[in-house]
Amino acid sequence: MLDHNLNKPKLILLGGGGHCLSVIDVVERENRYLIKGILDSSTKNKEILGYPILGGDDEIRNLIDDNTFFLITVGQIKNYAIREKISFVLKKSKAQLAKVISPLAYVSKHAVISEGTIIMHHSFVNAAAEIGKHCIINTKANIEHNVKIEDFCHISTGAIVNGDSLIKKGTFVGSNATISNGIIIEKNSVISAGKFIK
Repeated sequence: MLDHNLNKPKLILLGGGGHCLSVIDVVERENRYLIKGILDSSTKNKEILGYPILGGDDEIRNLIDDNTFFLITVGQIKNYAIREKISFVLKKSKAQLAKVISPLAYVSKHAVISEGTIIMHHSFVNAAAEIGKHCIINTKANIEHNVKIEDFCHISTGAIVNGDSLIKKGTFVGSNATISNGIIIEKNSVISAGKFIK
């Protein structure tokens, strides 16, 4: 009997903290990639949720092949510097970036999701929305029509970004925050949990 897992592209996760746990659950549910392991030099664990720690970021170049993709799973609260640093290594190494979309999310066929981004469980991305590279659209986040979210943004759990808004690079939008229609959020902004921006 054929093992269909052998035909799936492999996935390497970069970062073994709490965000990684949530990402693993989404990847398993999507069932598009086969997780090969995790790179994290700071952890003393030998595995996370059954997946092996393969070493630190210096192993990236050794793991690249035509059937292997990478996803940054370091969390992002106020600062995206670590995520950006890893992305530079991936780009320099010509690594392929994964794009992960939970089957429990709704993503319009008219939306654009860039590589390196994860759309997590029960989030909603409406028509003509554009999500940049290396973004986290977290559980139950709502991205409305014509919203543009630039690279390295984290839209946290339950946050709402209403139509025609622009979220510039590196912004963190906290849990249950609401951004009204047509708002521009400047680069590297931190929007506190529960805040209403109008």
